[in-house]
Amino acid sequence: MKYRLLIFCAITIALAAGACWYIYQTLYPKPAASSATAQGSPQPGVHMVNGETVVTVSPDIQRASHIEVAPLTLATVQPDSRAWATVVDLQPLFDLRNRLATARADLDTLTVQAGNSHTQYERSNVLYEDDRNVSQKSLQDARAAMQTDQAKLKSSKAAVSGLEATMRQQFGDALTRASTGPSSDLLQRLLSGRTAVLRVTLPAGFKGDAPARITVDAPDGELVAATKLSASPIADPSVQGSPWLYAADRALPVGTRTRAHVPTPAPASQMLVVPEAAVVWYGGQPWAYVQTSTGHFTRRFVPAGNEGEQGYLVNAGFHAGDRIVTQGAQLLLSEEQKPQGIATACKDPPECDD
Repeated sequence: MKYRLLIFCAITIALAAGACWYIYQTLYPKPAASSATAQGSPQPGVHMVNGETVVTVSPDIQRASHIEVAPLTLATVQPDSRAWATVVDLQPLFDLRNRLATARADLDTLTVQAGNSHTQYERSNVLYEDDRNVSQKSLQDARAAMQTDQAKLKSSKAAVSGLEATMRQQFGDALTRASTGPSSDLLQRLLSGRTAVLRVTLPAGFKGDAPARITVDAPDGELVAATKLSASPIADPSVQGSPWLYAADRALPVGTRTRAHVPTPAPASQMLVVPEAAVVWYGGQPWAYVQTSTGHFTRRFVPAGNEGEQGYLVNAGFHAGDRIVTQGAQLLLSEEQKPQGIATACKDPPECDD
């Protein structure tokens, strides 16, 4: 009897020990596996490395946050000079064109009328000289009519010349020719609103003639090409320099003041291009994140004021081949600015479900 009781107690103790071991293995991970995991992926956080702030993000978090990187590339850049451009109001040009058309029509009418009156006077004079076949009064009336028509013709010519001079003094030679010529593609594009005229003030120290083609910043951020028309007879009183008139390849709001990019004779050079999608603004300045190693990102300053069609052009602070964050840079900035050492209830990055 005692022997059976001892066997039953031993079995009970063995089962209890097995159950306790199973519960322990289920609730608590193995220290060795946890250590291996910690060594295999960087722990999230912000650290200072060689004077730079480094944001550490594990590959799993990087994938979950859709953080993407791409290498920087070189682009050939033609140096340019910055200038101010203003969209010119063309309504005065159209008004002058209408007045000039009316004045020219009057001139044509008076030219014919003066020619007829002159012919009539010549006929009357011949008849008068030929044995007084017309009276002297008829000859005098013909002379008076001829002189009156010639005076009107002279006044009409002066009016036409004055309108052409006014147009030339306000809008330059190219626009005057387009407005006064028999047919002009430029004028048709101006009338239809498909082209805008810009007054571009080249810097006072600009060397060489005004280039035939430039680009200007449109209000929507796009670069618009513009073709040189002629020197501007009117200057911008707020900007010192040499004013020129350019025709933009698209419509722009009248009075818009924007920047123009004027090519210079300097040789082209190569610069790194930071895509616009990679730039984040912090403290009123543009920045970009560079992946220094797997899971490590550092924020670097992007010099503003040298933007191109492809992005920000830089020649310092970055190197060719640097892997730059093209998507998810704002998440890295949020992680960098987050107070450190405070636990978060968010279990699944980059954000928690409501």
